[in-house]
Amino acid sequence: MIAIALYCVLANPTASLAASAQENSSIVPSQAASSVGIDTSTISSEKVSSEKVSQFVSACLQVVSLIERREGQLQAAETDSESLRIQREIETDAIALIEQAGLTRQEYLQLLSLANVDPEFGERVATLLQEASSS
Repeated sequence: MIAIALYCVLANPTASLAASAQENSSIVPSQAASSVGIDTSTISSEKVSSEKVSQFVSACLQVVSLIERREGQLQAAETDSESLRIQREIETDAIALIEQAGLTRQEYLQLLSLANVDPEFGERVATLLQEASSS
């Protein structure tokens, strides 16, 4: 689901939700942008401002926190429809967090995809995520 695509794997690559979500969905974060029609070839890591990267890191950490808070509910879902309802709630909440951080959903997905395909940009984001997580 899209909620899974919003998950920033760079912040917490070993999160159990990512593993369980991948079992329930064919979308993995590195494929997220292409699955919703985002072309990362039109953006260059050199052109991404520090402000956008900071907004992305902030949004990413908030989305990770949201997913970690809701992980138990998602895993405890007894039916597919209940699981889908929780995933949709997570997606809605995640989009709100992304927008509060100053990004659109599309910008977030572009930056997420870029971080997964561009090693330099991925390292830049990972460094900021580590710094933000440790402060």
